[in-house]
Amino acid sequence: MTLTFRNVDAAVSDPVESWPQEALQAAMERGDITHWRRMVAAVRRAPWGPVARSIEEILTYSQPYGVAGLMERAIEAARTEAVRSEGAEVSARVRAAKEASGLTVAGYAERCGTSRSRMSTYMSGKVVPSAAMLVRMERVSQTLAVDAT
Repeated sequence: MTLTFRNVDAAVSDPVESWPQEALQAAMERGDITHWRRMVAAVRRAPWGPVARSIEEILTYSQPYGVAGLMERAIEAARTEAVRSEGAEVSARVRAAKEASGLTVAGYAERCGTSRSRMSTYMSGKVVPSAAMLVRMERVSQTLAVDAT
């Protein structure tokens, strides 16, 4: 199926991220799997970005048969994966900061102002520390590295 956009300043061949909301709606309603795949790929690249937000808004007033559920699941899956990935990145940063400190888990936790068990949950990724706690952990490691030189 050939898709064309009407009354919008975008071409189907343009990056999905440059499509206005009307073009996204047209692709959902009149497009085919090639267009939907491109939209899903854009959502995966930025799960809370403009394409995902526009699709969410479109779905509040338009429910294209078969496509609405697909887009809802794609946004949910992309966001779930992003949260998982971000949590893994944070726990890796915590482990790296702890290793750079040269301290035991208990000693490092004490310097950071938390318990050994809580630090272990941060390091394993079971619990994500607050942004302030992550900054504190990295600063403790940097301070110890400077003191060691």
